[in-house]
Amino acid sequence: MAPTTGVAGGHVERMLERYRGLALGALLDDVPEGGPRYLYDLVAEYPRRWGKGLRAALCLATCRAFGGGDAVGLNAAVTVELFHNAFLIHDDIQDSSEQRRGGRTLHAEYGVGVALNVGNMTNLLALRRLAANRAALGSGIAWRLFTETELMMRHSLEGQAIEIGWIRDNVCDLDADDYYRMCLKKTSWYTCIYPCRTGILAATGRENAVDVLDRYGWYLGAAFQIQDDALNLTGDYARYGKEIAGDLWEGKRTLILIDFMRRCTLEERERLVRLLSLTRAQRSAAEVRWLHGRLFAYDCVEAARRSARELALAARRAGERALGAAADTEDGRFLLELTDYVVERAR
Repeated sequence: MAPTTGVAGGHVERMLERYRGLALGALLDDVPEGGPRYLYDLVAEYPRRWGKGLRAALCLATCRAFGGGDAVGLNAAVTVELFHNAFLIHDDIQDSSEQRRGGRTLHAEYGVGVALNVGNMTNLLALRRLAANRAALGSGIAWRLFTETELMMRHSLEGQAIEIGWIRDNVCDLDADDYYRMCLKKTSWYTCIYPCRTGILAATGRENAVDVLDRYGWYLGAAFQIQDDALNLTGDYARYGKEIAGDLWEGKRTLILIDFMRRCTLEERERLVRLLSLTRAQRSAAEVRWLHGRLFAYDCVEAARRSARELALAARRAGERALGAAADTEDGRFLLELTDYVVERAR
């Protein structure tokens, strides 16, 4: 089922569009005008391309579900979107990715030096927006939001180090638990857990309440990432916006690839290890096509999607327990319906 079908799917899409519009408008208004060439105009490049706005929506919806308003959570929502876009720029460089959100990556279009600098400036603008919470919410909450951001950045960078380390050292003795540990740090923390924690904190100011949606965010983020891994192999480029099979070219250890590693024949494993030992530039299209075909022959993609659906169900149950009566509000329903959306989406 496509995410835009059905009453629930339509509601999720409308809420995502609403919150993305709020955060994007505030983000673009905050980008300085003028300045040196190849800087502020490119900071706005990725945000202006189509995107889901999931992180900003999680932050704003959580804030509202816990009694806050759009204005209260807006700084936090813009902060996470800026950090997200900086991560994308830097990740694309590290992965040698060629496509992002339906266009060429910044480093492919303008060079690595320009892209790195734009990513650094995007991080700086995120910090500036984070600092604006002092005037909006008071010094105490602003400092707590800063510590939440430091925690999120540390988890995210550690997760990124794990993933690129696996590729660099050609690690092939992984299991599902290894993937989930990496996913918790690299994806779940900044995609779901951090937006929820900052939304709650902005709404309530209560440090002892920020973790109530952590389990929801962990499961939701893992389901989101597994579906992303599956779409990379099966998606329609026009909707997905990134090169199909890019993860195979990059040698990423997805749950799908790890499943194949553990179930393939000895001959297939030896061929796979040789392929993964090469750099992206050294890999041939024929070998990538071979691997792509074997993943489907072993039903690895559908097996991973079953895991994603189980995680999405666990996220819904955790969300229902955490939200309590707020589950019946518009934003509470949105947070729960997201659990289906992340595994049904086509991009």
